[in-house]
Formats: sequence, C-alpha cells, structure tokens
Amino acid sequence: MPDDLKQLLDEVAHEEGFEERLKQEVERLRRELAERERQIAEQAKRIADLERQLALRQQNSTTTSKPPSSDGLAGRQRERGRRTKSRRKPGGQPGHPGHSRPLVPTERANETLDLIPAACRHCQHRLHARDTVGDPRRHQVTELPAIEAHITEYRCHRMVCPACGKTTQASLPDEVEGQFGPQLTALIAYLTVVCRLPRLVVQRLLEGALQIPISLGSTQNAWEEASAAVAAPYEELQAALPAQPVLNADETGHRTNAAKRWLWTLVAPTFVFYTIATSRGSDVLRRLLGATFGGILGSDRLLTYTTYAASQRQYCWSHVTRNLLSAQELARTAAGKRFCREALALQRRLFRLWHRVRGDPRVRGGPITREQLIAKARPLEKAFFALAERSVNVADVDASNLARALFEQHPHFFTFVHEEGVEPTNNVAERALRHAVQWRKISFGNRSEDGERAVARLLTVTRTCQLQQLNVLVYLTAAIRCHRRRQAAASLLPKRPTP
Repeated sequence: MPDDLKQLLDEVAHEEGFEERLKQEVERLRRELAERERQIAEQAKRIADLERQLALRQQNSTTTSKPPSSDGLAGRQRERGRRTKSRRKPGGQPGHPGHSRPLVPTERANETLDLIPAACRHCQHRLHARDTVGDPRRHQVTELPAIEAHITEYRCHRMVCPACGKTTQASLPDEVEGQFGPQLTALIAYLTVVCRLPRLVVQRLLEGALQIPISLGSTQNAWEEASAAVAAPYEELQAALPAQPVLNADETGHRTNAAKRWLWTLVAPTFVFYTIATSRGSDVLRRLLGATFGGILGSDRLLTYTTYAASQRQYCWSHVTRNLLSAQELARTAAGKRFCREALALQRRLFRLWHRVRGDPRVRGGPITREQLIAKARPLEKAFFALAERSVNVADVDASNLARALFEQHPHFFTFVHEEGVEPTNNVAERALRHAVQWRKISFGNRSEDGERAVARLLTVTRTCQLQQLNVLVYLTAAIRCHRRRQAAASLLPKRPTP
C-alpha cells in the first residue's frame, strides 16, 4: 500500500474517533448545563423565599394587623410625626383658643376665705374693708381631704322574750353582711377593671393611701361579688344582641391556666359585650346571635365571619389598606405593584368622601349629604370592581388574593355608603379589645371558668357605662347594693320612649 494512501486512511480513522469524542463531550456539557440551570432555579426560588421572609419580618403595624407596641427592633420602625420639620415653635400658637380649668360654682366650695389687703402696695396707706371696689378675683384650690376609712360598728343586741324565755339577736342589714361596704367593694372592682391594677397593687393602695388593711383574698372576694352583682344586666345585654341593627365583632387570644381561650367583643350602637370562649369559630356567633343575624355585621375577612350567615356585612377597610401596603412591598411584578398602587389611590378618594359626609373640617371640600356620598361613590365602586377583575390573575400571590377578594365580595366593602350607622372600618371593635388586651397582659389571664365569667361581665358593664357616659363607680356601687338586697341591678339597655 502506498505511503500516501496509508497516511490518508490513518487521518480518516483519527477524524472518526475525534468526532465520537466530540459528541461525548457535547453530551457531557449539555448534562452539566441542565444541572446548573436546575441549581440556579432552586437558588433563585430560595432567594425569593428568603427575600419574602425578610420583607415579612420587617413589616410593622402599618402593613399588618400587629399592634403598634410590636414595632420593636425586629422590624422596620414605623414612621411617626412629620416627615418634614415644621417651622412653628413648640407650644400654643398665636391666636389659638385658650384652655383653662373652669371654676366651680361658689356654693360648691367647701370653704370660702376672703383675703383683704391691709395696706396700699403703692404708698403703704392703711386700708379698710369699706374701701373694697368691684368683685373679688376668685381663685380655687382643689385638695383631697384627710383620707381615712369610715368604719361603722354594728352591735347586734340580744333580747329575751318574756313570753317564751328564748333569746333573739338583732340581724345585720343586708348591705353590711360582709366586712366591706358596697362602695369600697365597687372601688376594688373599679381599680382592677378600669384602672387595670393587679390585686397586689390594689392591696397596697388601700393599705397605704386609705389606711384599710386588706388581704389578697378579700380583694378576690370583692371582685367575685361585683361579678355576681352585674350578672343580670350582662345576661340582658347578651339577649339583646340578635336584635341589634349593627354589630362590629372582633376577637383576640386569652389564657385560662395556660390553656388557649378567645376573648370576643361585639359592639352595638349603645353597649359593648364581651365573652370568653374556647373556640374562634363561627359557632360562637351562632350561640350569641342565632343561626342567622338579621342586622349588619362589621368585621374583618376572617373565615369565621365570612362563613356565618348575616343579612348584610361590612368588611373592614383598615385591614384592606394594610393588606394592600403589605402586598405592594412584597410584589415582584409590575402588574402586582400597579394593582396595589391604584387600589390605594381609589381607597384614599373613597375615604375623602366619607370624611366629608361626616363633616371633618380638615378634609378638602365642604360637607356632603348621604345622597351625594352615594352618587360620588358609585364611580369608585365600579372602578374598584374593574380593577379587581383585571388583577385576579397577577403573578404575585398576595396581590392576586386581594384582587379576588375585592372582586368576589365586592358588595360587602361598600355597605357603609348606603346604610346609616355603619362604619367602613372595624376600629370600634378593635378599640374595645385594646383595653382588654392591656388588662390581660397585666393579669396574665384567668385561673378558672368563674374568672372568665367575671372578666366578661365586668368588662361588659364598665365599657358600656363609659360608652353611655355613666359613672362606672356609681353604677357598680348601686349594683352591689342591689345584689346584697337580693334585687336586680339597673338595666343598661336604653329605655324605649313612652308612646
């Protein structure tokens, strides 16, 4: 075989082997590329999850339902005060109306002292009472009297009957069967419920300020007696719940001997009702309001309320606003951010109309009537519906869920526009829970079912008295006095006008 031909055959064989090795190398690189792409996709998903977790951790009370007290070092600090420094000096501004403590009528003063100058401050000439001109300048000083307990000793004498020879001892009045009077018993309950003082602090206050030695057990007995005294008005308010035209409901966590409980509040136009239950479900609403509530139920969008049968609803716009702000921070697509931005703009326009119908002087534009509110809010309702319909399929989960809620439950967000006495937010129920939450944090919950009932009763009565502008201490004193006389306490339901 010629050498040239042999060399050519060797080169062809070499080329065929090279091509095979090249195919193997390409296949290996393709597998490596697929593996790298899979790893990159996993890392991208992990980064997105970590970014979401970080964004959720940095959220504060403006974008979640967390209380402002939780805006600590773990999250981004909530913006407070003005964004730009004001040029005004601190304090009252020139021309502002002054405020001062008004003088009580002269006949209300316990003591009146007339001060007459003895000599002229200019020439030191002696002055007499006959030189007085005009009305004197009145100056009143309010002071506490010497604080000491008023102790009454009752001596129950025995008498011997001349007819039968048996002995009869005088009975105590119903109001003084215990060691403490109705007003002191009511004060202990008042300090605990309204002032949120722990029982040990109440004991020290009574001993130090009022010079009344008392044990912790006695403060507990006073607390339980106050609870029993208001049992009848509490049950009366509970029975009146289903007939209310508007109710706002909310709930929060509670503890009884470290066991999980739920503190519920239902706010009516004229009273506030509390109860403690083992459930957070709609069974509590069915127990209190019946199978169906005939009025308007204001609440957040918790499944408990959405699954309960109510003739009309009003979902809380404060929750929606916080959810929109949160979804805007978490959104990663332009469509999701645009939905949140446009929804927030519509919400601001809607609330500007609401503040105008309420006559808020700080809002641009004059007051408007209910009919004007309905007419001006109708285009905003349609805009919300159209925006939600366009955004139900955005890629961002939070924005998509909000858009779906606005689209599917659209009428329940605008009940306040058409119905009198309905608020667009559930703030009235959240404010009712705030006092109870502060008390819970101080007292660490309850120890028994009797304690749960006492908390619900006393919270209901005291908050209702405050809503109706009644003196809480006076009402509790009267209720305890009636309880000791085996009588029912005064009703807290508004009296119907006589026809």
